[in-house]
Amino acid sequence: MTVSPAVSTVPDRVATDAFDGSRVRVVLMVDIHDGTQKEFLDAYEHMCAQVAAVPGHISDQLCQSLENPTQWLITSEWESAEPFLAWVNSDQHLEMVEPMSGCIRDTRSLRYTVLRETFGTGEAAPAAGLQPAPRTGGNVVRHALTFTVTPGSEAVVAELLSHYASPQPRVDDTTRLLRTSLFMHGNRIVRAVEVRGDLQAALRHVARQPEVRAVEEAINPYLEQDRDLDDPKSARAFFTRAALPAVHHVDAATPAVDVQRVALLYPARPGAGPDLARLLARQDAAAAGDPDAADCPVTSCTVFHRDDLVVRLVDVAGDPQDTPGRVLALSDPQARAAAAPLLDADALGLDVPLADERSLPRLLTRARMRPLTDRTAPTA
Repeated sequence: MTVSPAVSTVPDRVATDAFDGSRVRVVLMVDIHDGTQKEFLDAYEHMCAQVAAVPGHISDQLCQSLENPTQWLITSEWESAEPFLAWVNSDQHLEMVEPMSGCIRDTRSLRYTVLRETFGTGEAAPAAGLQPAPRTGGNVVRHALTFTVTPGSEAVVAELLSHYASPQPRVDDTTRLLRTSLFMHGNRIVRAVEVRGDLQAALRHVARQPEVRAVEEAINPYLEQDRDLDDPKSARAFFTRAALPAVHHVDAATPAVDVQRVALLYPARPGAGPDLARLLARQDAAAAGDPDAADCPVTSCTVFHRDDLVVRLVDVAGDPQDTPGRVLALSDPQARAAAAPLLDADALGLDVPLADERSLPRLLTRARMRPLTDRTAPTA
């Protein structure tokens, strides 16, 4: 089953939308070690031939700084955010960029959707693939990581992740860590962060904090995927595979007061993850634009997705069990009918047909993740 690829955007509420069909421009700023220019170029030429075959890739371009020979710029264009996010967080991507890793001193990646284009005189600018309207929202970036721990170690890991000193929220003059929320479902951990400013700068800042490093080292023996944080290649592979990008976010209509943050896990059937994430995003956008839903207890929500795993982070006013359909974004019978063949109900132990409204309280209970920590930085 295929769900429509487009989500009806609501410009004054939808801040993030990877499903609107807009083309994506990726800008990668690279600082390489002096003397490795030829090696870096050779690695790029080998890689770009492979990238050209990746579904959704349109073009890329390599540039070298006019002033500084060690500063390079790689830009690429993609048909939409979905194929790019699937590729950049894959083992295939890790293998492609590995030959470059020895040349690189530092990188910074920026991702944009294409809103407008200007062409030469007489050339018509194609409208296909352009973002329909500017999205609004604060200077806040959301991201999540997910990983699994060995069965039987859940209690130990939960204790370690529930008690740690928060890192310093200030990164620099323009970047600040706003909130960190950790949740567990079975042996799966989800860590969601909110950052004002530069996400990559904030993640690097957090990784350097001794209190965070101590907790990461403490949970290392329990991870199902081995990692060595002292080995850049091992750490890079772990965090690439753990990335759970935010693909849709609806901002709060009004400032959140007396709300609780709830994380919901939606395991998808094989290959159905993109459609399920798209469906939930469409429901969230529709609810945000519904003037009759002013009493909806969901004040804001974020959809995170990779492969066949979908997580929604929801801020709820009141008890979530009072309105399970609204909290799950499945109150609409048509949405439940569309979700039924996409959601792996067996993985959640759901033995009631999803189309039946009576299944919603049980689904909410089964999908709801156990909160471990929810740290909000003090107001600057």
